[in-house]
Amino acid sequence: PVVGGASPRHAAPRCTFMGAQPMDLDESDLLFEEDILRNAYSLKYWWRYMEAKKRSPARQRNLIAERALKYLPGCYKIWHAYLADRRAQCKAKEPGHPAHARLNAVYERALVYMHKMPRIWLDYLEILAAQHAHTTTRRAFDRALRALPVTQHERIWKLYLPYAKASPVPEAAVRIYKRYLQFDSDAVEEYIDYLMQIGRVSEAALKLAEVLNREGFVSLRGKSRHKLWMELCDLVTKHPDKVGSLRVEAILRSGLKAFTDEAGHLWCALADYFIRQALFEQARDVYEEGLASLLTVRDFSMVFDAYSQFEESLITALIERQAQQQAAADLAAAESGGASAEASKAAAATTLELDMRLERLERLMERRPELLSSVLLRQNPHSVHEWLKRASLFEASPAKAIQTYAAAVKTVDPRRAVGRPSSLWLGFAKFYESHGDIKNARAILRKATLVPYKSVDELASIWMGWSEMELRHKKYPEALAVLAEATAVPPASRRAKEKEGPVQDRLYKFTKLWAFYADLQESLAGFEPTRVTYDKMIELRIVTPQLVLNYAAFLEEHKHFELAFQAYEKGVALFKYPHALPLWLSYLTKFTARFGGAKLERGRDLFEQALDGCPVESVHQLYLLYAKFEEAHGLARNAMAVYDRAAGAVALEKRASVYQLYIAKAAEYFGVTKTRDIYEAAIGALPSSEAPSFCLRYANLERKLGEIDRARAIYMHGAQEVDPAVAAGSADGESPYWKAWHDFEVSHGNEDTFREMLRLKRTVRASFADRAIVLPGNEAGGTKRPREEEAHVRRSPRLAPATTAAAPAVPEMALAEAAPSAESADAWRAKHLIESSEALPDPVRAFSDAPFDTRILQQFQKLGWTEPSPVQAQAWPIAMGGRDIIAVAKTGSGKTLGFLLPIFHRVRDELPLDAMTGPLAVVLAPTRELAVQIHVEAERFGTPAGVKVACVYGGTPKGPQIGVLSR
Repeated sequence: PVVGGASPRHAAPRCTFMGAQPMDLDESDLLFEEDILRNAYSLKYWWRYMEAKKRSPARQRNLIAERALKYLPGCYKIWHAYLADRRAQCKAKEPGHPAHARLNAVYERALVYMHKMPRIWLDYLEILAAQHAHTTTRRAFDRALRALPVTQHERIWKLYLPYAKASPVPEAAVRIYKRYLQFDSDAVEEYIDYLMQIGRVSEAALKLAEVLNREGFVSLRGKSRHKLWMELCDLVTKHPDKVGSLRVEAILRSGLKAFTDEAGHLWCALADYFIRQALFEQARDVYEEGLASLLTVRDFSMVFDAYSQFEESLITALIERQAQQQAAADLAAAESGGASAEASKAAAATTLELDMRLERLERLMERRPELLSSVLLRQNPHSVHEWLKRASLFEASPAKAIQTYAAAVKTVDPRRAVGRPSSLWLGFAKFYESHGDIKNARAILRKATLVPYKSVDELASIWMGWSEMELRHKKYPEALAVLAEATAVPPASRRAKEKEGPVQDRLYKFTKLWAFYADLQESLAGFEPTRVTYDKMIELRIVTPQLVLNYAAFLEEHKHFELAFQAYEKGVALFKYPHALPLWLSYLTKFTARFGGAKLERGRDLFEQALDGCPVESVHQLYLLYAKFEEAHGLARNAMAVYDRAAGAVALEKRASVYQLYIAKAAEYFGVTKTRDIYEAAIGALPSSEAPSFCLRYANLERKLGEIDRARAIYMHGAQEVDPAVAAGSADGESPYWKAWHDFEVSHGNEDTFREMLRLKRTVRASFADRAIVLPGNEAGGTKRPREEEAHVRRSPRLAPATTAAAPAVPEMALAEAAPSAESADAWRAKHLIESSEALPDPVRAFSDAPFDTRILQQFQKLGWTEPSPVQAQAWPIAMGGRDIIAVAKTGSGKTLGFLLPIFHRVRDELPLDAMTGPLAVVLAPTRELAVQIHVEAERFGTPAGVKVACVYGGTPKGPQIGVLSR
């Protein structure tokens, strides 16, 4: 450039470039121009110049950029900035403005040098797409794809495909998509969607079928092969007139083979395909074929409902056609004066077709149970129950019922059967029997006896069912012959292979069959055959204790007593205890009743055999029977010996009753003085809960005999195991044992003996207080506590336990004096050994006095609690008063509710809370087990109080506990 001469002082200098209009320059531009004159090919100076002129007019910015590009035409930075500036200049211009054409020309010049830069192509293509110059834009897209490397094509296609979809020429878009599929074949689903969008269903179906034929195809949308198949089926069935190039029926049938879980849907789709083409008979055939091949009830219901709706829709259409024909005929008759022959003929044809359709629908509905049964049997052809249900459907059609039974027994494999195959054979035979065909019924049962069942029980049921059939028809010899054949013992060669052989070889050892045979023989055959049958069962060792008893009763009924005793002998030899016990009891009873004392030694021997090995829980029955036998037919001394053995051999819970009987019998036969040794043995052998009652009886005996000192010693011995506390059912508030001793001392003692009794009573009470479980004075309350437990409520952290002074020796009448009705608070604390370092409020002695919610009080009533425990009664008023408290008491004293219920009361008084409020009270426990126990108690009373509780401890997953806290 050539700069002009000197200019006036205040005039701006002008710069003229070759081939360009002059540009106005100011003094600040001279520095940039001088740098450019010296370094015209340096990007740094040109970029500095362009940055300084960002706020200059557009014409000046464009001239600077053009000058820079003249020296640096391959500089991407300058081109990018220049093009962005030109785009901004055209943004506010209306479509069709010449500035847009100039912008396009600049881009075309840029692409001469920057044709490998995808960013410039993308910006240019966006500008062209916005200008709606379709041919120019499409050609630009094609040039971009040709110019850029294939690795950059994806960026171009992201713009090209939306542009193609918006194109007004669908054919162009289709060709663009086909080119894109050559680049990315996995995008075929998008192409199929576009084809459906523009109505090219045939091409979409062909493309979808092509996709399904590609084994390695993976859907980008995550669709499975099954889903694509179903889409193809829906496509071809809903547009049958547009997919003539595809074999729709073959496609659907191949889908039926590949996707059995969608069989119902595919059969309905195939029928719908024919319905849309008005091929109604072919649709009916498809429905029938589907119902005959389905395997699930769900598919059956789907196809059957579609079939019935199809028939109903045809009937509805025929009714409408009939109404239209009738209206047209009436109109024609009114105009011409008579109905035309053609109209009458058409109406008659419509009526005939309507009747046929109605008959088909009615027949279809009647066949539903049969078709459903077929589906269930196709699921499991070895289901006995389903075969029986199917046969019951054809009660009115004997031929079909016989066919069903024949197919059932032929199809069901006994090894794989679900149910008892024998019931099929019995049902088959009973069907013939119900129709009077006994001959065929016998033939069926004969075949049934040869079937290889899984268990002997099924084969035996066949033989017994056969015999019962003969009995129903009064064929008694035939019934016995059937059972004789069933119970025949097979040869030794077959018996040796019983375990792996067929069930027919093991039938002879089936007890139920033999028992039925014996009952039948007892009723029909007489004594000797029945006896032989029972003996055979005993010989085969298949008899049960009840069968032995039946056999013995049968022999006694026929006056064969020795044979009956032999049957008992065989039975007790076969069985051990406890199964032998009823046999021994019956045997010994019948033996003693039959022979009495005639065979005394044999009877004793039998009793000894019975006692050998008898369990202790049952031996008392034999001992008592043995003792009665000796009393009636032997010596009293022997009977006492039996009672003595029984007392030491029977179970602990039966021992007291045996001793009572032993004592009664000894007093009866030898006098009361002979019972002293028995009493002493009983008191030593019985548990502590039963021994005191024998001590009372023993002491009463000695008192009657005048042995006062012996009676007193017995009272003292038994008192060691009797709690002096109030006993249930005692009217005067004292244990019956101690009341009896008290009355005894009043009648026969003196002051010293009375004092000794009271001293022993205090000692025993203290002993029970040390080992008891229930706190005295709270048995009527709800919470169980140790009997010796007393609450120590205090303010100080340490407090020595209280001591109880010994009660003075006063007469028992004074000790039994009733307490005053209104006991003072201090007296109540002294009674329960409650001590404190500070003044305490009055205790809450009744639940009704506690300031708790009504639902809490109802919970006390539900649990049967009548009054608070000592620690609760004293702790509640302290805690409710807002004071700190430390309460020390032993386990089970009710401390937990002592602090929980005041907590619940305070929590209930809080204002309404928002969702972010945390817990209002925290209870700390030293161990996880104690925390769980406190949580159980808190749940019990927190729910009625309307308070939510949560238990948090370590050693377990935190998630559930966090969930409880969040709720």
